[in-house]
Amino acid sequence: MNILTISGLHKSFGAVEVLRGIDLTLDKGDVVSLIGASGSGKTTLLRCINLLETFEGGTIEITGEAIGYQEKNGRRTRLPDRVIARQRAMTGMVFQQFNLFPHMTAQKNVMLGLIKTKRMAKAEAAELADTWLERVGMLSRKDHYPSQLSGGQQQRVAIARAIAMNPQLMLLDEITSALDPELVQEVLAVVRDLAHDGMTMLIVTHEMKFARDVSSRIVFMHEGLIHEEGEPETLFASPRTTRLQEFLGRT
Repeated sequence: MNILTISGLHKSFGAVEVLRGIDLTLDKGDVVSLIGASGSGKTTLLRCINLLETFEGGTIEITGEAIGYQEKNGRRTRLPDRVIARQRAMTGMVFQQFNLFPHMTAQKNVMLGLIKTKRMAKAEAAELADTWLERVGMLSRKDHYPSQLSGGQQQRVAIARAIAMNPQLMLLDEITSALDPELVQEVLAVVRDLAHDGMTMLIVTHEMKFARDVSSRIVFMHEGLIHEEGEPETLFASPRTTRLQEFLGRT
């Protein structure tokens, strides 16, 4: 089953074209890692998929539904806010910073979207939140506030919050970059478990060993374009382009 189809995606910030025609597909269960230097467009691509950024050209489809825009009488128009809100819930996004609400416990952070967006009863939301907090090893800390949790623990709560919404696609944006080195592996272990269970994921990462181990495909971005892609073993062992060779030589 096709989950994500991106065709001819263009995105600019003022005069700077950040995405210059991206074509990418993910099928159900694919785990695709986006690698490349800072400024190559990786995070912007994720933010366009999640509709946190507008985009000027091309299309994004999730399970066959056009995201963000519609074509009518040859004109491209942005969809109504209520439709955008529903479409945004089709993806779960985990950010570099944890973005937990500081005045809410871990459990309440996970429950919030279930209640507000899914219209779930509080008791049902609490039960589901506990299920996912247990899954990421945080059930024992469900009544703790973010300030009482380590960075790795906060990120695991953020993952539980995203996955509890039952998204079609998980978007992970450098989720270990704000963590101390000793906390990185505990977060990556959660992602490995999700990959093992067949969750479809698009991951921006600088962790090359992790990308090699967990990904079904690697996509190398350079200057707003997909420069090279392939299976991890092939791409890392035999990069075809000088750009990728140089990038891997620096990592």
